[in-house]
Amino acid sequence: MNRLQGKTAIITGGARGMGEATSRLFAAEGAKVAIADLLDDQGAQLAAELGGAARFYHHDVTSEADWASLTAAVEADFGPADILVNNAGILLFRTLFQTTLDDYLKVLKVNLAGAFLGIKAVGPGMAARGKGSIVNISSVDGMKGANGLGAYASSKWGLRGLTKVAAMELGHKGVRVNSVHPGGVDTMMGNLDSRSRDEVNKDYGNVPLQRIGGPEEIAKASLFLASDDASYLTGAEIVVDGGMIVGHYYEGFPGAPGVD
Repeated sequence: MNRLQGKTAIITGGARGMGEATSRLFAAEGAKVAIADLLDDQGAQLAAELGGAARFYHHDVTSEADWASLTAAVEADFGPADILVNNAGILLFRTLFQTTLDDYLKVLKVNLAGAFLGIKAVGPGMAARGKGSIVNISSVDGMKGANGLGAYASSKWGLRGLTKVAAMELGHKGVRVNSVHPGGVDTMMGNLDSRSRDEVNKDYGNVPLQRIGGPEEIAKASLFLASDDASYLTGAEIVVDGGMIVGHYYEGFPGAPGVD
């Protein structure tokens, strides 16, 4: 407990799913948490539940102006950010031929450019203070190919590369940058048909651990990277996927055998 005591964390997409789990865990570990999201009602409710440990900020990760406003507001409320978790993301299941340019660029803008803008907004202050941790939430699909995920996989592979560059450029200034690569996770994004976790686990027979992951399990990986326990870790990739990295088809989705 208290592994983040005295630290200020910004978590994008922090109102729901993996972001919510991360917000809750970081607050429990002593951090002041800035929940940054477009989901006003859910974000405000979560902040109210967490009390003085958290505040909600309406935030669009694709807006450079929003990033400037967010960093200034968080510093005024809690002090400068020690931790940034670039968690906000969107998912699109379409074959390459079904994906329009607008579709493709929208996913890249949120999943990749959003993290780029976050690093640009928060990184200089961390570098000036000589400390900080940035955690980019990529995906197991940033480690391999996956049918129907051309835009999403592109964004997550790109985020993996961005993490490496940021780790090099910020490491000698005392700032660590690492990535987390979740597999299937039981969130609104990951569990597309809203079945129970036990029911969804039946679809994970091709994964060594034989189940979907919980958002709290991804949050624990982010906690490790954000904390001083990972003080000598930068540019690293933590894959939290139950073994999914071995590769498999998303059966029934576009581009799988027998599916147009």
